[in-house]
Amino acid sequence: MTPCPCGSGVNLDGCCGPIIAGKPAPTAEALLRSRYTAFVQGDVGYLADTLTPGMRADFDQIEAESTAEDAQWQGLEVRTVTGGGEADETGTIEFVARFKLRDQQRLHHELASFRREDGRWFCAGAEVNPKGPPRQVIKVGRNESCPCGSGRKFKKCCGG
Repeated sequence: MTPCPCGSGVNLDGCCGPIIAGKPAPTAEALLRSRYTAFVQGDVGYLADTLTPGMRADFDQIEAESTAEDAQWQGLEVRTVTGGGEADETGTIEFVARFKLRDQQRLHHELASFRREDGRWFCAGAEVNPKGPPRQVIKVGRNESCPCGSGRKFKKCCGG
């Protein structure tokens, strides 16, 4: 029993193995995890096959083979999943893949888009190193009520 490289805690034969062998992924997350496992195993053909035709045209198979061969994969962290369930047609997943390449610790942070076509999930796009929404800072005047809720003026409370 080999644990699945995707970090699901399930063995490979009960997790990503059947998907890589041709069984349709039930969810976008299952496809993402199987793509990570394919990288770990060096199955670059599977990586190309699970891209939409538009993405496949830009896929650099030689670079992917080199990375898959040289990298020491250290784990997959799925941060957020939006949509991509069994009843959905699209989904997005933010994830981080950690690996060591040429004696340097690296990570790949991505917001990936997925689309279901003819009952199969495909990777449809990606934003590398996605940025969160900008923080909004509210300026509080000295004579306004303190935002902490004390009822006192800002200058006599937290602004002092």
